[in-house]
Amino acid sequence: MKSLDFEKNIGMETFFTKEPGIGGKLRSLPEDFIVKEIFLYPNRKENGRFTIAEVSSKNWETNTLVREMSKRLHISRKRISFAGTKDKRACSTQLMSFHKVPEDKLSHIKIKDVTFKNVYSSDSPIKIGDLKGNIFGITVRNIDKDVKPEQIQNISSYLEKHCGFPNFYGVQRFGIMRPVTHIIGKHIINGDFEKAVMSYIANPMAGENKDTYKLRDDLGKSYDFSKALQSYPKSLNFEKAILNKLVTDPEDFVGALEELPKNLLTMFVNAYQSYLFNRILSERIRKNIPLNRAIVGDIVLPIRKNIVDYKGIMVAESNMGKVNRQVSKNKAFVSGLLIGSDSIFSKGEMGEIEHKIVEKEKIDYRYFIIPEIPYLSSSGSRRSLLAVLNRIDWKLNNDELNDGKQALTLKFELQKGCYATSLLREFMKSEDARNY
Repeated sequence: MKSLDFEKNIGMETFFTKEPGIGGKLRSLPEDFIVKEIFLYPNRKENGRFTIAEVSSKNWETNTLVREMSKRLHISRKRISFAGTKDKRACSTQLMSFHKVPEDKLSHIKIKDVTFKNVYSSDSPIKIGDLKGNIFGITVRNIDKDVKPEQIQNISSYLEKHCGFPNFYGVQRFGIMRPVTHIIGKHIINGDFEKAVMSYIANPMAGENKDTYKLRDDLGKSYDFSKALQSYPKSLNFEKAILNKLVTDPEDFVGALEELPKNLLTMFVNAYQSYLFNRILSERIRKNIPLNRAIVGDIVLPIRKNIVDYKGIMVAESNMGKVNRQVSKNKAFVSGLLIGSDSIFSKGEMGEIEHKIVEKEKIDYRYFIIPEIPYLSSSGSRRSLLAVLNRIDWKLNNDELNDGKQALTLKFELQKGCYATSLLREFMKSEDARNY
């Protein structure tokens, strides 16, 4: 699958840098993608209700790991929380909290390629977003020998000159093999829960395992939930949880969705908002409107006492100079729309872009009030158009896994919510989106 063909389906319609890409492949080994959270530790409290731990894992996606830990600890997965989700094909270190799980019990569970360190008690849990950012160590392999260091330096210099890279939501937000999370989210906000469920459990996609493809295809045609429950492999555990509910009540599509973990279910609506944001950001880049400088009509997010003010400031001729001085110091950021029930659109040229994208989708901001599953409702927000990149260290070496090829190692730090793969796509510009 061509990268831009794939990425257009998730709103990533253009590149920021003009230099040709270096190609290559990510995640040849889990050790090629190392990510460690910059922690915000809760205060220690002897005999607190929560056990806090640094959890290091290899080849574990966060939701799957939480499910496994809940089984081993014999507790509900709702009693385990974390600051941010991590991808499977990686080595990750993240902070987690465990409600009413003794420290010694946690320290003694054994899970393959999972370790627990710095275990202590607290009265405060870890919540989504409770981190400063992430530190990455990434290796891109299988790069052709004719790629020169100057090519990498040109891309790096361009990004440094512009203070960062486009803050796209990365392919992981939507599913690399099955980019459907935003499609499910759109069905949810449109109130079509049957389509939302069937998009998740059926809806086969090119590139999937051929047996899984056929099973999904058969289910989409037959609606035989009992047969699917028996034939779906254990690896499709979330699909099987939904199917188990539908076998009991084939019409309860809302209840079937609620069999999914709350954070995963919430991600569907968030992914649809992310898709629209990506399209808005793509259009701004296409129109050559800067990301690191505000224009009239922009909504800029100031940072006050290290906290982002998401209400934002509307930019006018009268305050543009002052605002851009703050933007140049990374004390404010130009933003794009994350649509919700209380959305405020930009004005001027950026406002035209936001309205155009939303109108093409034929949706209304009121659709983001979801009475059937109230916690999925979203008031909306704003997101920085630029992912700040203060420094990137890189080195081009021989690839010890692939004779005659090169490997690029990169080390960098990103603020929370920014995707390393959105940075790497500017270097790689891969023809196969699965290489990300």
